[in-house]
Amino acid sequence: MSRLFMFEKPLGMRDTLPELYEKKHRVRSLMEDAIKAWGYQFIETPTLEYYDTVGAASAILDQELFKLLDKDGHTLVLRPDMTAPIARVAASKLLEEDSPLRLAYSGNVYRAQQREGGRPAEFEQIGVEYMNDDTVTSDGEAIALLVSSLKKAGLSKFQISVGHIGFAQELFMQILGTNGRANALRRFLYEKNFVGYREQVNSYSLSSIDKQRLLQLLELRGGEEVIGKALDIIEDGKGRQALLQLKELSEVINDYGVKDFVKFDFTIVSHMSYYSGILFEVYAGNVGFPIGNGGRYGLMEKFGKQASATGFAVRLDKLLEALGDIGTKDEVECIFFSQERRKEAFQLAEKMKNDGKKTILQDINGVKNLDTYTKKFANTTFLIGGAQ
Repeated sequence: MSRLFMFEKPLGMRDTLPELYEKKHRVRSLMEDAIKAWGYQFIETPTLEYYDTVGAASAILDQELFKLLDKDGHTLVLRPDMTAPIARVAASKLLEEDSPLRLAYSGNVYRAQQREGGRPAEFEQIGVEYMNDDTVTSDGEAIALLVSSLKKAGLSKFQISVGHIGFAQELFMQILGTNGRANALRRFLYEKNFVGYREQVNSYSLSSIDKQRLLQLLELRGGEEVIGKALDIIEDGKGRQALLQLKELSEVINDYGVKDFVKFDFTIVSHMSYYSGILFEVYAGNVGFPIGNGGRYGLMEKFGKQASATGFAVRLDKLLEALGDIGTKDEVECIFFSQERRKEAFQLAEKMKNDGKKTILQDINGVKNLDTYTKKFANTTFLIGGAQ
């Protein structure tokens, strides 16, 4: 290999250095504890999956998949998300009984990048999948658990924006009539390009009333009162059914006592084709992208099971960015010893570790710059020279 690339990494990959690793470990553990407290069970799935199953079901763009061949010529992918693999496991092994199933996960996912742009190609997600329960109450549980786990992780200021995949979809089809024009508007919403959305609406040959209905969609963001306002721009059909679900969800969220963290936003859409109902995004601090998202989906049908599900995924890297400095630097002590007092140093270190202190043993002859090295530790002990 050329020495030019000796210290380089593949596009979008990251090294996790000790301090960041400790922060990730702490936050991950706190979230896992919160999720387990709600009765969810953690599972693991392989990093490699078959392209024809999980790869095709994931709804991640084909050009974003990392592909490779096994020795038999089958196309494999590095898992691009966690929901599709868990749907595969649930459909094949866990949904034999017709009863609700609560699963959780924490793992890395992989999405190829065409250029760096600051976007990682490997990142960790932690989340839950609540399967085989199609009630709005289960959607409310997913949102309430998201609030609980983020608070447990130390995040105090965040907002969950809740929408419904069916509302904008139905509104666009009622007014525009074709998937092509509807998809154009959906893309502007997905990119949060509201200026482009307005320009696109004004470019259509529509009545002033219909244009106004499409533009009013951008104003449907706020408290539960916007659900009532949405009734004014949608005709009878699936759009109104979506509003009834959101109205019920509002009541569930109120009963959970988490309404202060939730706003309704009818501009939310997703590029994930398997979403089928209520969906949401969570924002925090100065992070310019959602730190997590979730919603109702029908992915299990691709694995032969008629079971609806809901859930959420939190990006651990984005959550750490939102948390900022969380003060996780370890208090480590160091025992410096000479050869004559090595056994004494080992015995002292064992006692200190049994007392819960993180302790390093360091041969004094292995340190070249003692003054610099000792600054790394909270406390130092020197066992040098003859036995005391």
